[in-house]
Amino acid sequence: MSVKIFDTTLRDGSQTLGITFSCEDKLDILKKLDEFGVDFVEGGWPGSNPRDDEFFRKASELNLKHCELVAFGSTRRFGTSASEDQGMKLLADCPVEWCCIFGKSWDFQVTTALGIELEQNLEMISDSVKFLRESGKKVMFDAEHFFDGYKSNPEYAIRVLETAHASGAEWLVLCDTNGGSLPSEVSEIVEQVLMTLDAPLGIHCHNDSDLATACSIAAVDSGCTMVQGTINGLGERCGNANLCSIIPNLVFKSGYELDNIRMGDLTSLSKYVGEIANMTLPDSMPYVGERAFAHKAGIHVSALVKDTRTYEHIDPSMVGNSRKLLVSDMSGKSNISEKLNELGLEVSDDSRDIANKIKEMESMGYQFEGADASFELLVKRLRNDIEPMFNVSGFTVYTDDRGGQMMDSEASVKVYDMEGNMEHTAADGNGPVNALDNALRKALMKFFPVLKDIRLTDYKVRVLDEKSATAACVRVLIRSTDGNDSWTTVGVSDNVIRASLVALVDSIEYALIKHSEVRP
Repeated sequence: MSVKIFDTTLRDGSQTLGITFSCEDKLDILKKLDEFGVDFVEGGWPGSNPRDDEFFRKASELNLKHCELVAFGSTRRFGTSASEDQGMKLLADCPVEWCCIFGKSWDFQVTTALGIELEQNLEMISDSVKFLRESGKKVMFDAEHFFDGYKSNPEYAIRVLETAHASGAEWLVLCDTNGGSLPSEVSEIVEQVLMTLDAPLGIHCHNDSDLATACSIAAVDSGCTMVQGTINGLGERCGNANLCSIIPNLVFKSGYELDNIRMGDLTSLSKYVGEIANMTLPDSMPYVGERAFAHKAGIHVSALVKDTRTYEHIDPSMVGNSRKLLVSDMSGKSNISEKLNELGLEVSDDSRDIANKIKEMESMGYQFEGADASFELLVKRLRNDIEPMFNVSGFTVYTDDRGGQMMDSEASVKVYDMEGNMEHTAADGNGPVNALDNALRKALMKFFPVLKDIRLTDYKVRVLDEKSATAACVRVLIRSTDGNDSWTTVGVSDNVIRASLVALVDSIEYALIKHSEVRP
């Protein structure tokens, strides 16, 4: 049986505490999800914020190969028609083919949260689905709180599904919105629904009981043919069902077909989303975690050397991960080769040397999964394919607290080009890093005029050792753009300004190489 994968990292996942995706972040993740091969990507809620509107506008211009982009929203408000409801009109105008709208399926939610009659809720669902269908959209219906609703009033919960389906919804998604159901309950209820209703079903679980993965798999085993979830289990409260566990379990454990999924890219996708979200992923995550296939010396390693099946349930390379043994170096080369291919770089005998250098730098805090530009520069430097185009010989940053909310920053920087020409200048900024960025670009503009088109679009800092408090090592990720393309670089230091400078220098050097700029 074929199962569809519906990713809602960009919508439900963005509701995670402490996570905010920029428009560029969302576009980058969308491209990665499309490359990975998911079937549907829920991009956001049109009209909820300017960022989501910009995202849908820009995403509509992409040439997606595998996934269908989906806009999210709710049924119309009570007391108005769907054709007059602003939210419904924004969904109808959104430049996507699919819309996923949610509606109440728990009688308690209808009478308490909405404060309306049960029949009025059905009218809202029917009117909303019909309006979107008449607007040319394909519709999925998320039956919010479905399992709680079914346990409370099964007849009404089924009527909600029947209403949505009869009105034109092509998928009916059963939601465990509060995350409180057991796998056995989910399985039984899905089977009961399918005995009553002949329609494609999806499953959408939250992880409040740490059972979202198990409940999702139980739902598929009982007849659901779509799974909704997020990469790394991102989501509100305890998160959503984790696609990084669900996908390999469906394929390797249950034998389901997932069209187009590039299973070998699962680990890199997990790390990529983690980097963009600026969050530290648990090393113990199944399948994709750093410790998922790590083994200490002793009886385990002795057995693994004879046959890896003794202490591993799958070959880690099947999900793009690697085995970690203390007695031998058995990881890294294949991943490096794949990344070189992806970036259009030559794959040669130095792959292991590159892998060893990456490992050395990762031990210092570097992470290249979300910083392809720095990785490409590292490879070219190791191969002596490039020489430094400039040198920063020194810099100074001042911050002046004027009291209240007023704080000024100024940076001065001294740089030399390849011929020894020096430029020494200063610039202001709204913070020390912004001032340093402005000063560095101002100094280099004399040698490289193309930098006038380069700008910084995003800046993230992650503390790598929280126990060290203010003396902790930090990793800085910087995203830059020339107006057409964007790239990300990384810097690490126990000084946030120094880490920022490393990332800034990489960003500028990558831009200069990319544009093959020659000093006049």
